[in-house]
Amino acid sequence: MRSPLTSRQRRRRLPEPDGYELALKALSRKERTAAEIGALLRDRGVGEEELREVLERLADAGGIDDARFARLFAEDKRALRGWGPDRIEAALRARGVDARAIADAVDSETPDEVVDRAVDLLAASGAGVEDEAARGRALALLARRGFPLESAYDAIREFERQRPTV
Repeated sequence: MRSPLTSRQRRRRLPEPDGYELALKALSRKERTAAEIGALLRDRGVGEEELREVLERLADAGGIDDARFARLFAEDKRALRGWGPDRIEAALRARGVDARAIADAVDSETPDEVVDRAVDLLAASGAGVEDEAARGRALALLARRGFPLESAYDAIREFERQRPTV
């Protein structure tokens, strides 16, 4: 009589998942770009032909959509992290999103809205603008968050106008 298989032995006998199954599993955890899925599948040994088929199938089914990803990513980073357009653009580029989708996502906000968000960020941070050193710190904060310098300067001037004088 044979002894029953252990769970480890049973797992070894399971077939390896195909590229589509791997991609679906990755997408079930969080939304990803086509480039991120491609890199993940390449790392798992999926061939280029199968990779193209998987990406095409996912795109046709709406599982991956870089334009949607870019738009939602930009909205999220603006609202939750206070990121400016430059930082959002760099992060999307690093995730392999194409230039057109990045431009659409970043340009969905007018220059005045960018300045208004920067002013709100300065107010929330408790930044001071009473002297050159304080204005320099405020500018550095906005630059770190990815606001273009022109927008950052405009925001600091607007913030200065809005603050009551003591």
